Amino acid sequence: MTAVADPTPTPPMEILAVLSLVCPEVVRDVEQNWNAPVSDYARHLWRPVARPVSGPAIAARSILRNVLRQRLDAIMQPEEVAKVLEEFEHRPVLQSGLHCLLLMDRITFDALLLAWLGAVENGLSAFFGFMGTTMTMETIGREGPGWLDVGDDKVNLFGLGRHKLCRKSVCVAGPVSLNKRALEAVGDETDGSRWRGTLLASQDKVFGTAADALTALNEDLVANWDRSGVAVPVFIDDRLAAAAIARHLEHDGSLLSRLLTQPARRQRLDHALQEAVSSPFGRFLPNATDYFWGIREERVRRLVLENGHLIEPDRPRGLSVPFERPHLRQALLEGVLLPNLFLMFLVLAILPRVRVVGGLRQIGYVALFHLILLAALDENAPEERDLAAELQIRENAWGTRVIDEKISVREQLAGLPEGALFSDLLRQYRLRTFAETTDDLKLVRENARWRKIGKVAIKAT
Repeated sequence: MTAVADPTPTPPMEILAVLSLVCPEVVRDVEQNWNAPVSDYARHLWRPVARPVSGPAIAARSILRNVLRQRLDAIMQPEEVAKVLEEFEHRPVLQSGLHCLLLMDRITFDALLLAWLGAVENGLSAFFGFMGTTMTMETIGREGPGWLDVGDDKVNLFGLGRHKLCRKSVCVAGPVSLNKRALEAVGDETDGSRWRGTLLASQDKVFGTAADALTALNEDLVANWDRSGVAVPVFIDDRLAAAAIARHLEHDGSLLSRLLTQPARRQRLDHALQEAVSSPFGRFLPNATDYFWGIREERVRRLVLENGHLIEPDRPRGLSVPFERPHLRQALLEGVLLPNLFLMFLVLAILPRVRVVGGLRQIGYVALFHLILLAALDENAPEERDLAAELQIRENAWGTRVIDEKISVREQLAGLPEGALFSDLLRQYRLRTFAETTDDLKLVRENARWRKIGKVAIKAT
């Protein structure tokens, strides 16, 4: 008898069918790269993106370039800045889904690694990673940015008391310095060369905020892990998004100014938001605050829009910001307001036509944000009609926990060559397929939100 060869492995169609209900663009990425090495999938995510063609998209890209240039100017030489921005014009990709944690956090490390693979495989000199900073220093017991995970233990990174950790937000907690005594007490000789020595080199520094500290420490770790200096990560956060929105609000004729401050346009936007929330996919949407977060006493505060003001509910003496363009812009520039996720992704990704790479919840809500913006546009305005046509192509991709190692970063680092850590991992992920790394999309199958969406779809059919 003639032996029958095993067919080429295919992705689980029932899972792809559920994903396609919300983000078919992600399904296409998965199907095209199912049996390809993970490094090829990363290369695919960092492929070129069509340049903006509508007026609002061109303006949004210009604003984004300007705020990115300011960030790059602080860490690079002028010729390097020009090169990075030129690369970004062709491959405008933003790795999101990174909470503002030290890269010793397993999920954060693995997500950054995928971004690095994509940048290297495309020959980029740098790539951008967004680190959310509105979370508190401790999210649940001994978890969050204030803690360093060393595998078998957790170290209080900045030495703040537990009552402070759970009450202070990363973007404004400070000034802070490293908990030198606790860091010196953990690890062994290998740890010293892989990460602990890098951290202790900053033991005498005082950082303005925890976000500044984590950004600087992560930059130092990456520089030590990859001494070749190829594909350097550039970390940005909510504060850069706030600066971008302030630029959008400089003129009352900008699209964002019209959507937020013209009553009829905001009513239409609010209606689109509510429609999305009440849809079967509304469970993906984060709607904890109205457009902006407030900052008061080192803590991010929920705001509601009442009587033309953004206020803290049930706090008469809390923040109160008039919901008018000049006041919103000034509050953003002064660090009193930060954008919510909808506005943040609007100015960093959807409007400037940037591909955003995130986690399993993010691929759902970014797709919905995209639809919300489409519903809020005025098809009678030529430039908005042009934008709507451009938005038919969504730049939305899955990249957080595609690589999902089950051992701690400390264990991952232990056997890797000093100074060439990422290069060694690149060789490994050129040999492992997307299907193998994701364990046949096991993470999607086990995700509570996607399971519920699947049940809704089955009932509907």
